[in-house]
Order: sequence, then structure tokens, then C-alpha cells
Amino acid sequence: MHEASLALRMVEILEEQARAQHFERVRRVFVEIGRLSHVEPEALRFGFEAASLGTIAEGAELTIEEPPGRAHCMDCEGDVEVEALGEPCPACGSHRWLLTAGDEMKVRELEVV
Repeated sequence: MHEASLALRMVEILEEQARAQHFERVRRVFVEIGRLSHVEPEALRFGFEAASLGTIAEGAELTIEEPPGRAHCMDCEGDVEVEALGEPCPACGSHRWLLTAGDEMKVRELEVV
């Protein structure tokens, strides 16, 4: 379950940012987890809850958005949405495409006090 290590690192980063930016508590964390990132949102939520105990993020709400996968097809030159790695381009059926979005995880915004 790599979500636990991701959650732990996320809390470490929040604590680093709290020291650097002088805030005392995190109320809400907005996270984007691409649908092709292989991160399970509920497992991350569970890991975050456990990792944040006794920290500035304890009790913080974790809001997760799941943007779709996006790819650029090298045959039809289309920028398309893809649901899974290895599937054909939905526009032309080609398998020659490059993933451009949807495999990342990032903290987009924080609500702090």
C-alpha cells in the first residue's frame, strides 16, 4: 500500500510548509490524483488520517479531485481523454499516444490558520 508512504510524505511537506510560512494548523487539503496515477483515493484518505495524528494536519479535511487521463495521439494528432493505459486512441484507434496528464498527484491548495 504505497498510499501510506504518500500520505506520510504529504504530512511531512505540510509541516515543512508550516514552518516556512508560519501557519499553525491545516484545516483542509485539496489534492489532485490523476485517474491513471495508481493511487487509490480512499486508501490515501485512510493513510492521511493516520499519518496526520498529532501533527498540524490532524483533523484536516482531505478533498480529492480525480482528473482524467489525457494523451496526445501521434497518428491523428488529437488530444484525447483516455481511461486506461494501453487502450487505443478514442479518436482513431491508434496505440501510438503519449500520456500528457492524469498520472500525477499534487497538493493543489491548502486552507490554514
